[in-house]
Amino acid sequence: MSDAILEYLRGLMSSPWIYVALFGLSMFDAFIPIFPSESLVVTAGVFAHHGKPWLPLVIVTAWAGAFCGDHVSYFIGRYAGGWLERVWLRPGSRRRKAYDEAGRILDKRGGLVLLIARYIPGGRTAATLVMGAVDYPLHSFSLFDALATGLWATYSTMIGYLGGAAFQNDPFKGLLLGLGIAIGVSVLVEAGRWLWQRFRPAGRNGGEQQDAEQTTEHRSG
Repeated sequence: MSDAILEYLRGLMSSPWIYVALFGLSMFDAFIPIFPSESLVVTAGVFAHHGKPWLPLVIVTAWAGAFCGDHVSYFIGRYAGGWLERVWLRPGSRRRKAYDEAGRILDKRGGLVLLIARYIPGGRTAATLVMGAVDYPLHSFSLFDALATGLWATYSTMIGYLGGAAFQNDPFKGLLLGLGIAIGVSVLVEAGRWLWQRFRPAGRNGGEQQDAEQTTEHRSG
């Protein structure tokens, strides 16, 4: 069974269409997070160690796809932001308070949010949508997103490549190792985010709420 899967994957990875698939999946995963694109990128990295596909082109293709997809998500958020404020984010509601706080956080640490959210399936979509909805500056978004997606594409490809190097005679084990590392990093990032939200100092929450109210007043003015 595993031999048949490996033969199928070798055929897929040897085809030039693999680059189209990498670009397309990396792009669509950014705003329709149904199938994590890391799986295909890591798999391509494993087989890149065995000659095909070509490692640098795997990185560049995944990078370009993720960058384009994040911008689609950003513009969806930007054009839907006004509708959300009118219909779903009524003044005084808990949703509106959370929305305003997200805007304040993104104003101060938007680049860091993009970098971290890239490693949380679904989190990257939420981050880019909200950044568009709160009118985060496009030039800053593009700059930070180029860095975030570049690091993500390089990291995802290289953990697959290293998995292929660790099991040169058994690509299937290399694939399992690469996917395991990718999943483990996502779990650690999400766990760290949850712990920070749960145990951060209460005084900081109050300060953030005050800043959020000031940001809201500034925007409304």
